[in-house]
Amino acid sequence: MYLRRAQTGPASAAPRPGAVLAALAAGQFIIMVATSIVNVALPHIRSGVGLSDSGTTWVVNAYSLAFGALLLAGGRAADLLGRRRTLIAGLALFAGSSLAAGLAASSSVLITARAVQGLGAAAIAPAALALAMELFPSGAGRGRALGVWGAVSGAGGAAGVLLGGVLTQAWGWSWIFYSVALGTVLVLAAVARLVPRTAGRKSGRFDLLGTATVSLALTCLVWGLTTARDAGWTDTRVLGSLVGAVVLLAAFVVIERRRPNALIPPRLFTTGRVATGNLLMALMGSVWIALFVFLSLYQQQVLGMSALATGLGQLPFAMTNMLGATLAPRISRRIGAGATVTAALFTEAGGMLWLSRISAHGSYLTDLLGPMSLIGLGLSIGFVQMTALSVEGVPTQDAGLAGGLVNTTRQVGGVIGLAALATLAGSVTAHASARRPHLEAVAAGYRAAFGASAAILAVSAIVALLLTRGAGHRPTSTANGRPASQPQTSDI
Repeated sequence: MYLRRAQTGPASAAPRPGAVLAALAAGQFIIMVATSIVNVALPHIRSGVGLSDSGTTWVVNAYSLAFGALLLAGGRAADLLGRRRTLIAGLALFAGSSLAAGLAASSSVLITARAVQGLGAAAIAPAALALAMELFPSGAGRGRALGVWGAVSGAGGAAGVLLGGVLTQAWGWSWIFYSVALGTVLVLAAVARLVPRTAGRKSGRFDLLGTATVSLALTCLVWGLTTARDAGWTDTRVLGSLVGAVVLLAAFVVIERRRPNALIPPRLFTTGRVATGNLLMALMGSVWIALFVFLSLYQQQVLGMSALATGLGQLPFAMTNMLGATLAPRISRRIGAGATVTAALFTEAGGMLWLSRISAHGSYLTDLLGPMSLIGLGLSIGFVQMTALSVEGVPTQDAGLAGGLVNTTRQVGGVIGLAALATLAGSVTAHASARRPHLEAVAAGYRAAFGASAAILAVSAIVALLLTRGAGHRPTSTANGRPASQPQTSDI
């Protein structure tokens, strides 16, 4: 059985699957907290280490860039080197870099620490998801596990905003990183204690050339898009970076076709609905980072809410997010995975459309509470089902890579979406500033971004309707007839 421990002494009771899942989900929770915890603290961080406007954005971008660019490498490393040891190594790196960020006295140290945080997260996310899928083979158990995964992912994002506001206001911005470091150490201890040693090294060699090429391509893409928000789309550095990304991605495709140990083997897409799940995750991901950024900015810049009030104001989002993730497996069993994804995306689109009616003279209760609750519900249900589609039918030896791929599409989709939506919001605000007061112009920019997000989600729902007809939770098999992600019995 999966939970059988390697030991030489007397037999001991194996940890309960629920406890193991909780430890793994805590790893996902902590990286989602780290993703959003800096948002409300950015003004304080800027003054604390003397950052410029562009430098302030790189406190966020450095983490996102490293995280998104290295997720595929992290997933493959987990498959080849061992998921448990990759997870533990990633958590140790994450804890150390978080502590370094809190102690940083200069902008260069802080931004470097955030990049190393992203590297740790790129190892944690796919390894933890692969271990969770290995723990729960296809079926009702996997549905419940993915529900937990969706709940902690959404709750982590909202909790990060809340903790960022509370800690910044109470003890200063450094404590947002100290709290992440402490939380990561606790997760590391739980993983080391509860997660059993399973089969470690899989057959195959690491595709170093393919990994380097796609990592550089994603780095160029993310850097170009994030820089475009400040430098403009016609900046030569931005254009050069985006062209480089296209060239490197084309080279990656050519390389992968000729390599027997390809980073993304074709077999990954021959069973299940991996391609469909990743496409939908990229589309939904294109609005999720921008949502948290624009909500926090609207609450503070337009409504005048404090950092603490901004964090507390996103609690309803976290609550409905956890509710939706809990309900997602039950809904899917009733109406099918395809219908569930479609309904979730339309629900989220409705919430975004509602947000597109915000005004400079609005209030939290009338402008934000309702749509945030609706979006939290749709986002969590969609996340659970898209993750399920993205790992459906994947052979056990590729589970880490599948986890890395779905996280990559969400992260990179989020960066692309934020760049495009921020450009739209900035353009609308600049145009409106000529004839409206400043706050009204800012609100107009956010309305445009939320309206565009609603349109993207509505189109995504139609795509889901077309691509997931008949999709449901059904056991799938690998070529040797065993259920996908069947637990292994050997130990390291």
